[in-house]
Amino acid sequence: MTTIGILALQGAFLEHEAMVKRLGAQTVQVRKPQQLDALDGLILPGGESTTMGLVAERWGLVEPLRGWVRSGRPVWGTCAGLILLAERATGQKAGGQPLIGGLDVTVSRNYFGRQSESFESFLVAPVPGDPPVRALFIRAPAIVESGEEVTVLATVAGHAEEEVAVAVSQGTLLATAFHPELTDDLRWHAFFLERVRAAS
Repeated sequence: MTTIGILALQGAFLEHEAMVKRLGAQTVQVRKPQQLDALDGLILPGGESTTMGLVAERWGLVEPLRGWVRSGRPVWGTCAGLILLAERATGQKAGGQPLIGGLDVTVSRNYFGRQSESFESFLVAPVPGDPPVRALFIRAPAIVESGEEVTVLATVAGHAEEEVAVAVSQGTLLATAFHPELTDDLRWHAFFLERVRAAS
């Protein structure tokens, strides 16, 4: 059976776990480096990216997570998880935060504003031809620059009505600026599981 680890330091890991289980995969709540060993894929959930990064650093997880990403195994970062996966982040607090890296993008933290400016939108589905997917943006980041190997999967209107990327992939890495785990739509989780199974 496919085993998906979900980084369980802070944030919406229980919601991701429920979605993955609905799709027939088993899950592991990852809090220790040794829990990474038996996984087929890994989800970095939404939450507070600075807190997640600092807790991961305190618990000795940052370097093992970087090694896991570099190994080419499938990882999906949502919202705060996208920030952690990014090679570069702007709008950080003083002193910055640990980034796991691997995804050749620059992410703008809180690009869409404060909690009160959260919104929802309908985006292109991860599988071409499917109906649009409802997406929730909560203090969401946006991808403001991306490298040549990054494929943009979905965009929304950003500042000055310019389109900004909110879902991308690069090799085995997947990242979304929104929260699929807070909707009833399983399609993004199914898309990730297909990528995991293909990589296996």
